[in-house]
Amino acid sequence: MVIENARIEEAAYQIMHNAAIDIPQDYLTGIKGMIDLEQGDLSAFVLQSMVENWEAATEDRRPMCADTGLPRYYVKVGNEARIDEGFVGAERSLRSATARATHDVPLRPNRVHPLWRTEHNNNVGINSPEIEWSFEPGADWIDITTVHKGGLFGTDYRMLFPGDGIDGIKRFFLDTLIAFGKRGLACQPAIVGVGVGGSKDTCMQLGKQAACLRTVGDRNPDPEIAALERELKDIGNKIGMGAMGFVGSSMVVDCHVEVGFTHTGGMPVSIHTFCLSSRRATARVHADGSIEYRTDPQWFTPYMRRETVGWDSQAAISSNSA
Repeated sequence: MVIENARIEEAAYQIMHNAAIDIPQDYLTGIKGMIDLEQGDLSAFVLQSMVENWEAATEDRRPMCADTGLPRYYVKVGNEARIDEGFVGAERSLRSATARATHDVPLRPNRVHPLWRTEHNNNVGINSPEIEWSFEPGADWIDITTVHKGGLFGTDYRMLFPGDGIDGIKRFFLDTLIAFGKRGLACQPAIVGVGVGGSKDTCMQLGKQAACLRTVGDRNPDPEIAALERELKDIGNKIGMGAMGFVGSSMVVDCHVEVGFTHTGGMPVSIHTFCLSSRRATARVHADGSIEYRTDPQWFTPYMRRETVGWDSQAAISSNSA
């Protein structure tokens, strides 16, 4: 069966609404848990105010933040999926959904030409919105995830060397969060994503995906990386900064680390903070045209983290269950 462009556009249009208005439950639970532990009065007040703001946004069906960020898409295509008019048709549907949602939600039209500052009042333009693609064997559906992330600050990169090791990553992480907090370059607390390895561009992609496409409480399947995630979260919350830079202990809702094989002579690292309004939503469009909505992107599958040349699904299942 062929997945029609109209269904792709319908799904993308709906998740644009969902992401802008409704906070994901995993993130809301994480913030509420931080309120219970926060000792800083102003920081606790900000967190409680944000919860009330999110509840009001859902009730009134209005965007949870006045700055609706830069809407973008992450699309996972099943290897058996057939798309009406192919990927060009799917991309056109996503761009159309973005333009319509900008007007209807409404989203703030943040996208402008970098030199001339001209815009189309719809968040669509040259290379906008960004669309990243991935693939999944043995599936005939399409997963569409939208993320509305601020596009100004909250990201840093450093080329470390192998000798810097895990301690070097921790130092960079600590330096970055302190700088972000002191200079107002992050909207905290936030999910912090760390990309390690790859080339510079893939390192940046991995860190942003780690921040935006994994849920609070999720852990990397590598136990040593999972332990690093927990340690970095703990370090971040002991800096002495809380919500929006006030004194406190609530800077990191969770920390996620993703890795990629890299050049033998280096260890690139990127750090990304998602927004305090953690805006993401996913739709799965099935081959029969039905659509399911959720807030967990399920982006990092065993297939995406594979190390081998080929792909043996049964071997992967056995390895993960061992």
